Amino acid sequence: MSNVQSLERALNILNKLSEYPDGIPISRLSEHVGLTKSTTHRMLATLASMNYVVKDEKTDKYKLGLQILFLSRNLLNNSNIVSIAKGYLEKLSQEVNETVHLCIEDHGEVIYIDKIESNQTIRMFSRVGSRAPMYCTGVGKVLLSGMDQDYFEELISKIEFIPKTPTTITSKEVFLEEIEKVKSQGYALDNSENETVLRCIASPIYDHKGKIIASFSISGPTNRVTMDVINNTLIDKMKQYSIDISRNLGYTGF
Repeated sequence: MSNVQSLERALNILNKLSEYPDGIPISRLSEHVGLTKSTTHRMLATLASMNYVVKDEKTDKYKLGLQILFLSRNLLNNSNIVSIAKGYLEKLSQEVNETVHLCIEDHGEVIYIDKIESNQTIRMFSRVGSRAPMYCTGVGKVLLSGMDQDYFEELISKIEFIPKTPTTITSKEVFLEEIEKVKSQGYALDNSENETVLRCIASPIYDHKGKIIASFSISGPTNRVTMDVINNTLIDKMKQYSIDISRNLGYTGF
């Protein structure tokens, strides 16, 4: 039995168990997944040892274990962020008539989990599910500013500060100063550091524990998202939306 086949069989068992929240006897389970009872028993024993499956000793039925819930915790949280933030971000995009992104950190990169397009079309490389570096994006800087120190240092040590545009920060020392600035002012800028013609302002989203779990941004061409517009309008607007979205996630700070 190859490793891939073993994995496929184990996943088939988990998928089938998901259809029986009250549990299912091993004999019926083996029939459903097309395996012998002895093979199914070996699979279940391994899954049970890792808490992916539990056996009810009174009924001899098997059902999904709590480890499944643990695996899905971040997915559930992220889905919750998208649904809670959606209305606010759509309203923000309408107010400023620019593109708005919602992002999280994943394996040391920014991943876009929602995007509200402006009706002022401009070519942007972002799309839901796409990734971007953390060091040259406003959302990435915000996410880095809220990390635990150990994880922050781990990520910083792995960053290659490749100049994507003439204004990209390429010095680790300068970037660390930038993150301290983000912490103190409560927002971050991407001053054409990732894409030459674009400027972005990003703010944090906090959970009920006060941890930054996502970031959202306004992005637009530099001739529209000027520093005057940022300083006179967008900073205050972003801070207010940060408060509103975070409070809907249970945050009581600010």
